[in-house]
Amino acid sequence: MKKYVALALFVVIQVSCAQNDKTINTPDQITYDVETIVEGINIPWGMAFLPNGELLVTEKSGKLYRVKHGEKTEITHTLQVYNRGQGGLMDVVLHPDYDTNGWIYFSYASDEGEGDGGHTAIARAKLDGNSLTEVEQLYKATPNTTKGQHFGSRITFDNEGYLYFSIGERGERDVNPQDITRDGGKVYRLYDDGRVPESNPFYDTPDAVKAIYSYGHRNPQGMLTHYNTGEIWVHEHGPQGGDEINVVKKGANFGWPVISYGENYDGTSFTELTAKEGMEQPLYYWVPSIAPSGMTFVTSDIYPDWKGDLMVGSLKFGYLERLEFENNKVTYREKLMEGLGRIRDVRQGPDGYLYIGVEGTGIVKLVPKSE
Repeated sequence: MKKYVALALFVVIQVSCAQNDKTINTPDQITYDVETIVEGINIPWGMAFLPNGELLVTEKSGKLYRVKHGEKTEITHTLQVYNRGQGGLMDVVLHPDYDTNGWIYFSYASDEGEGDGGHTAIARAKLDGNSLTEVEQLYKATPNTTKGQHFGSRITFDNEGYLYFSIGERGERDVNPQDITRDGGKVYRLYDDGRVPESNPFYDTPDAVKAIYSYGHRNPQGMLTHYNTGEIWVHEHGPQGGDEINVVKKGANFGWPVISYGENYDGTSFTELTAKEGMEQPLYYWVPSIAPSGMTFVTSDIYPDWKGDLMVGSLKFGYLERLEFENNKVTYREKLMEGLGRIRDVRQGPDGYLYIGVEGTGIVKLVPKSE
């Protein structure tokens, strides 16, 4: 019934296929309990489930934890983490063939290389007991900068085994995102060993960064491979207003900062354009901004009423947002776990439950109430 009521109330604002709905609903009844899995992780930036049911959790400060039965054990590593502003130890994902090869992938801010400051890097390693071994850096963006914002960075593998990751524009709005000869404001694609695919869109473009797959992004902190279509979806922070969900396309320009549905933080305008030929429109955008971080689709039978819905964490408002879709259009928005804290990541575990990283708390689990 909820979807038909939502459709009756739903108002679509459409500009060149972009969609925005300011209405967000609060459930009449709380149908779930929030169960704490592990405490004492200040900023749990990313998490990944090991085949044995244990959980790897990154902490922005640079610590990596292994969680079992509610207890966390710190994993030693040699990743050179630059913990500044929005940067630090960020995402963690397992290789799709982890059972065979044991590779684990990380995104992190690194101060390696020339110049002061740091930039986003991607590495892989293997887990041996409570240590990371065979650490290999696969990508390091340049140039280093002491700016503390917009590192990205999420990681996903597509169904063909390519590695995708995001890097924000590092606070250089008017320099990096529209320039394919520079890092920042991009989604990248590599082979799993760090080699650049010759089929990348700018591989043969003189002076281009060959790893770039799409550009014109601001700061994507959510990325996933669609469970049905295999498309790569990202969401990214807008300025004041204009957070976006985008479906990544090869060689596509997503417009930042030439087009935007947001404004400067002081309320002034930096562009009058919300659409321009040759630039992609978002699948959906938020006004006001929710400051999205982490996202996952619900495919589990544990939440039958939510199956197929998208879950997105909100840093700004401290809730988990549930979005219903029909034909790639948002038809209903709902806030869950309101007031729990800044939600940094959300993943569906192999057991089918939703696990949420909450700043200042740790990892919690959403458990449906018994009927």
